[in-house]
Amino acid sequence: MLLTFVIWFLAISQIVRIIFFVWQYDEVSFNIFTALGTLLTGLFFDIGTISFIVFPAIIYYFIFPNKFIGSWVDKIFIWFFTTLVTFILVFTFFAEITFWDEFKTRFNFIAVDYLIYTHEVVKNIQESYPIPVLIIGVSVIVFLVLFLFYKRNAFKNTFSQTATLKEKSIVLVIGLVSCLFFTTFITNNHAEWSSNRYNAEISKSGIYSFFSAFRNNQMVYNEFYTSVNDKEAFNIIRNKLTDNNSKFQSNKLSIHRTISDTTNATPSKKNVVFILVESLSASFMKEFGNQQNITPFLDSLAQKSVFFDNLYATGTRTVRGMEAMTLCIPPTPGQSIVKRPENQNLFTVSNVFKSKGYNSNFFYGGDGYFDNMNAYFGGNGFTIYDRGRGSVLSDKIKTTRNNINDNEVTFENAWGICDEDIYSKMLNVADEHHKNNKPFFNFVMTTSNHRPFTYPDNAIDIPSGSGREGAVKYTDYAIKKMFQKAKNKPWFKNTVFIIIADHCASSAGKDEIDVANYHIPAFIVNFPQEMNQKVSKQCSQIDVFPTFFSMMNWSYESNFFGKNVFNQNFEERAFVGTYRKLVLMKKEKVMILSDQKRQSFYYWNKTDNSLKPLPMDKSFLNETISWYQTADYLFTNKLLK
Repeated sequence: MLLTFVIWFLAISQIVRIIFFVWQYDEVSFNIFTALGTLLTGLFFDIGTISFIVFPAIIYYFIFPNKFIGSWVDKIFIWFFTTLVTFILVFTFFAEITFWDEFKTRFNFIAVDYLIYTHEVVKNIQESYPIPVLIIGVSVIVFLVLFLFYKRNAFKNTFSQTATLKEKSIVLVIGLVSCLFFTTFITNNHAEWSSNRYNAEISKSGIYSFFSAFRNNQMVYNEFYTSVNDKEAFNIIRNKLTDNNSKFQSNKLSIHRTISDTTNATPSKKNVVFILVESLSASFMKEFGNQQNITPFLDSLAQKSVFFDNLYATGTRTVRGMEAMTLCIPPTPGQSIVKRPENQNLFTVSNVFKSKGYNSNFFYGGDGYFDNMNAYFGGNGFTIYDRGRGSVLSDKIKTTRNNINDNEVTFENAWGICDEDIYSKMLNVADEHHKNNKPFFNFVMTTSNHRPFTYPDNAIDIPSGSGREGAVKYTDYAIKKMFQKAKNKPWFKNTVFIIIADHCASSAGKDEIDVANYHIPAFIVNFPQEMNQKVSKQCSQIDVFPTFFSMMNWSYESNFFGKNVFNQNFEERAFVGTYRKLVLMKKEKVMILSDQKRQSFYYWNKTDNSLKPLPMDKSFLNETISWYQTADYLFTNKLLK
């Protein structure tokens, strides 16, 4: 029985692998050696996976007395657990296919997060897929698999054949050695042998990748990445951050400095509405060549705002966008700071607003418990407005939390209330602050541009739930409607709106990093008309608020890595990455730091979005290391407080 089960698992795993091959036929390498290497590497990791899965059965096989083999206890136990494990594995194979459809990757840290936040994820699955049909389909397949085992006499042989202690010991040793070998010597990184990212991902085993991500959600920089002397790293970065209007407050390992306004203009006291838009890729806009006309309002806004047309997200998750926008810091390896322990009382943009007398508020249409958002924002000076289910903030977090009530909701799905509703809530709170003569900084996180892509009926001309294009068009519609309402408010003329994506809708590509899938739009709206312009300098999410503060003529304390793009000393560059890869991009040159202390240097061909290897540039490498090493150093040593 054990051998039959193992063969079945290995066969189905290869079938799923072949499905992914066919799925990405225009991206994968079909070179005979690469294709064969993909299948063989996959088989190797599948063997490791099945070793762990069947090891409990091997223990049972070893300790169960021969005289009870075939007894009713033995039959019930084996039938039950064979059925259960088969059901879980078949369901997992289906889940891998849906996960690939969404992220073009095997299970990774995103899947780990989804396991933690089960409420949102289960609702999302229920709203996105026909669950009864899926369960019936899985059950039918499980029945057919068990029937196949039965026809091959796997159960009959299991219940009738006994084994000697020597034979049992051999099986136990083989299983134990295999588990120890994969635990001790093999990491999921070994599957990434191909320069084609799709071949590398297909080489992996989904279950093995899941547990690998679970173990490695946080990564100590010096253990995993190439490093330089800390003093050298800070010298490089302090030199990069030096401006004619900045003064460092210490000669130590620090970037803390005072930014002074040199214009002699009166500092502005405008209210600020900041909107972090879910999954708004630049490629959705007509401004960047899209012909579907799904962002008509944002395209019009690009012509009458400070519009950043060469700006890049730091990561592929919402929490990375939040991290970049609030801390103005390059992405640190592993998990985002938003989700790490001891992430309270950090120096964020809210500190700058607070020093100017502002109230900072965070609005989220779902439960802010998701992705640790409430703990992070509540612990860093924001008042919380969310659609909570009763989860509470830590006693250490001294902030106010306000639930969005049922009578304030017109539409809701798995991820929260629709964008129109969260904007309405924000506008009402803005009214209250204006009435109390208190300037406000309102941070809004949207949710509608997310699977299951549902939104209020008849809002736009694309049916709700029909796909990404409809969700993008509804996102655009909701922003337009918010502006229409805001223009009638007494505080509108004295309010600036900042709109930017948290990340792109997709980040997968055949190369190590898909640069084009980090390109996002950003707008600063409602400054005097003569300030409107298109900013074509290559820059990062972390530069938006330092630029905005300069436009407000503010002097302030800074612990930020971001810079004012209008400063004459601004050097074009962008920071992008995944939870394992850290990237510095300057124009078309791209340096990638990988764990296992590897690095790669490329030329980015913007025309076809490809990366071509370049000879290593030591100076470029040291600068890349320094940005990320210093960022990690400051957080881990509690110097961002």
